[in-house]
Order: sequence, then C-alpha cells, then structure tokens
Amino acid sequence: MRIVRKINNSAAVAQDSRGKELIVIGKGIGFPAVPYELTDMSRIDRTFYDIDPRYFEMISTLPQEILLASADITEDAQVVLNTTLNSNLPLTLADHLNFAAERLRKGIEISTPLAYDVRHLYPKETELAKQARELLAREAGLKLPDSEVVNIALHLINAEAEAGDMHSMMMTLKALSDVDGIVEKQLDITLNK
Repeated sequence: MRIVRKINNSAAVAQDSRGKELIVIGKGIGFPAVPYELTDMSRIDRTFYDIDPRYFEMISTLPQEILLASADITEDAQVVLNTTLNSNLPLTLADHLNFAAERLRKGIEISTPLAYDVRHLYPKETELAKQARELLAREAGLKLPDSEVVNIALHLINAEAEAGDMHSMMMTLKALSDVDGIVEKQLDITLNK
C-alpha cells in the first residue's frame, strides 16, 4: 500500500494495490515522509474507502477513539439495516459526536423537537442509536445524554438515503410534526402519540 498524503500522524491518504484511494488510520501511519510504501499492514487500525475529499482534513480534528467508534457504529448499522450506507457516515457521525462531547463539557443540551417522530417512524435506527450510545461510553469514554440517541438515529437515517439529503428528511419530519400541531389546535385535542 502506498501512502501518498499525510493527514496527521495517525491518518493518511493511501492507494491500494489497484490504485484506489482510501484513508488509513493507525498509530504513526502519517509520521514518515510521504510518499512511502507501507509494508506492515498490521499498523493499520481502520480503512475508509470512497470518502469525499472535503472530509479529509476533518479527520485531523477528530479524536481517534471517537472516529473508530463511529466506524464500528456504521458497520453495525449496515448489518442490522441490511443496506448500503453513505460512505462518509463514519466521519460525519464522528464530527457530530465530537461536537456533542464539546457541548456536554460546556453543559449545553440541545432539544430535538422531532424526537417522537423519529423514534416511532424509525425504530430500528433508534435502537441502533441506543446501542451506539452504549458503545461510545464503553469504547470512547463518551457518556452522552439520552437526547443524543435521536441525533445519532438521524445520522443513520440520513446515511440510508441514497442522495444523503438530511435537509429533505428533516423537512418531512417537521411537516409531520406541524400537521399534528394543526390537528390538535383545530380540534382542540391532544393526540395520543
């Protein structure tokens, strides 16, 4: 495997034997002068194919334990959901989780007004998100509040969408929530959700 570009000391852009570009993560992978041939494959902890180049630099800002946990979450989700997920999911999820950890340290909690809809419309993704929260606590030492389950589920849902259009999905969920509100107001009732 040829290492062609350093991202940081633990991450680099590489080319496999077929010339396909990938990201490799492992202790000291990006340390030697590039380009170079990596012959000891045991130094690689994780590989990522088909990553959008705009995410390459993001890797250098992410704690490795969160990135590796996000990769594990992605693999679990692909198996359980039996679908192909957006290849950028490990990075976008890790970025979100890193930001969530920062908010947690600052004592900031964000409410998710669509939580009910997400939990009931996407039960598999919600269950995976609960498991992901436990995995993050166990493997990355990141103890997120229950409210983050919905945010993780939203990342999984978005990654399932072929176009990966989070905005459209959020607009659909908001429309459903708005319809509930209109019905409740017009009929002067409270829906049993």
